[in-house]
Amino acid sequence: MYKFNHKEYPCCTSLTMGVIGGKWKTVILYHLIEGTLRYNELRKAMPSVTERTLSLQLKTLEDDGIINRKVYTSKPPLKVEYSYTEFGKTLIPIVQSIADWGVSVVNK
Repeated sequence: MYKFNHKEYPCCTSLTMGVIGGKWKTVILYHLIEGTLRYNELRKAMPSVTERTLSLQLKTLEDDGIINRKVYTSKPPLKVEYSYTEFGKTLIPIVQSIADWGVSVVNK
């Protein structure tokens, strides 16, 4: 049994998929590979995701320690930026491999 963030997983693969699995988490992480993005930039990069879903997925990734959320409140309008944590950066090769595999399937 593997434990991560107070959750138990039967194997290491299920742990990984628990953290990055689902329809949108990997897409979010892919877009963050190039660097920090504001919430609206993520929305524009992923036009078919609902605001609620994007917010929930970002919150989950933040809770798991994969991404940082930085809020700037010094002057309106409110600005929120997302970026990888150092721990989250360890997922970049995995996310890039998933993206590369998708490209190779399309190019066959």
